[in-house]
Amino acid sequence: MRLRFVLGDQLTRDLSALGDLDPSRDVVLMVEVMAEATYVPHHPQKIALILSAMRHFADELRAEGITVDYVRLDDPENTQSFTDELARAVDRHAPEAVIVTEPGEWRVWEMMRGWEAALDVPLDIRQDARFFCSRAGFAALKDARKTTRMEYFYREMRRRTGILMEGGDPAGGQWNYDHDNREPLPAQIDLPKRLRFEPDAMTREVIDLVAERFPKHFGDLEPFGWAVTRAQALEALDHFIADCLPRFGDYQDAMRAGEDFLFHGLISPYLNCGLLTALEVCARAEAAYDRGEAPLNAVEGFIRQILGWREFVRGIYWTEMPDYPERNHLNATRDLPEVYWTGQTGMRCMAECIGTTRRHAYAHHIQRLMVTGNYALLCGIAPAQIAEWYLAVYADAFEWVELPNVHGMVMHADGGLLGSKPYAASGAYIDRMSDYCTGCDYDPKGKVGEGACPFNYLYWNFLIENEDTLSKNPRMGLPYATLRKMPQTQRDAIRKSAKAHLEGAEPGPRQPRLDADW
Repeated sequence: MRLRFVLGDQLTRDLSALGDLDPSRDVVLMVEVMAEATYVPHHPQKIALILSAMRHFADELRAEGITVDYVRLDDPENTQSFTDELARAVDRHAPEAVIVTEPGEWRVWEMMRGWEAALDVPLDIRQDARFFCSRAGFAALKDARKTTRMEYFYREMRRRTGILMEGGDPAGGQWNYDHDNREPLPAQIDLPKRLRFEPDAMTREVIDLVAERFPKHFGDLEPFGWAVTRAQALEALDHFIADCLPRFGDYQDAMRAGEDFLFHGLISPYLNCGLLTALEVCARAEAAYDRGEAPLNAVEGFIRQILGWREFVRGIYWTEMPDYPERNHLNATRDLPEVYWTGQTGMRCMAECIGTTRRHAYAHHIQRLMVTGNYALLCGIAPAQIAEWYLAVYADAFEWVELPNVHGMVMHADGGLLGSKPYAASGAYIDRMSDYCTGCDYDPKGKVGEGACPFNYLYWNFLIENEDTLSKNPRMGLPYATLRKMPQTQRDAIRKSAKAHLEGAEPGPRQPRLDADW
């Protein structure tokens, strides 16, 4: 008998740990443990999504005649840790071997590598084949200097997979259509009614459990509308491909107050927990282009996020750990402001994006990068603190994908490993790409002073604070040329406005901590 240990982000039937499974003798182990729900204070919807999806997946395995040993969070004997629960299962079943798929996060990888010695049972750790590029494959590409920028890696992956390729050339004659995907949302446009799923009895039971166990975690638990089965996730994917993908490209960077989803996929939680696979998602998007149902700029932009960016950040994560989280290229040390937890601010863009996050455990990539992320960058928030926030509040956030995005792309803490320059912007960008500035307490055209948009003076203050580090970056030449021409009186006014804002114009710092009895 072999024990197959499946983690909560590995809910894929053809997972390598489930390969060559013999239903007549093998047992699948799945466990819900408090340690995984609380190593950061995860959004309640994220916890509910994973627990419900796990329980539904276990039932699907049982329907195939597979024996599943499932430990629930509220089981009286639950030890609340992966290692201890695996030890208890080994005692129960006395397996000849334990079979697992490599985990997505370094902290679990460190646990896993100690299991064989601790449990005195052979441990078979198998490669996670759900990705286009293996960890070893990415390391080899890195050695060959084909991962110095995501774009080069993405082109290599297109060639290797044949996705959106016409022979040896990219479909349409160019690799990247990003310049076509930066349109602001028109005032009058029909937005698709987004598919959400009514919780069934099993999900409702999980929601009640999460409400009881995690009442103080940031975020609204209900209404809960996420898919929790593979069938529902496929339905959500079909909905996106048919109703949203055709206009996704044009407006993927746009933002609108009160519209939380626009044309975005809403499938990243399903990809990251295993209900969908990257290959099938890319294949369905490409098929829509082949049928003439979605334009190339939309399909290419969507596929680039999965085949390119998602694979790239995973590779960066595994080649740079465990030291990656300690990097702080810009020496940012300020505490995370309370606004990230309360959303209470006169800055309408921040209030809108944090409100969306609170309601859905979701915000799209531009809201994360150019609003909440841009603000953290400009304020000089300590990278570890803002990374913990992103990991806690989003349903799709697992460290392998969250950390490089935040540490590298948002905070430039890795010194340019992911992006050649910081994604810093003034209020003009937000004004151009959204309607957030309408009705805001601050003037998007104001440069300094009490009524000016904080993004404006924080942007220039950021450049001043980091002048020694960033002024030599060739991609920062234009803003620093402008800064060098700026009169000292203007610099002083910028510094004064930024100091006032950072020291009290918005709510002060607060560090979230879990209650001891959780």
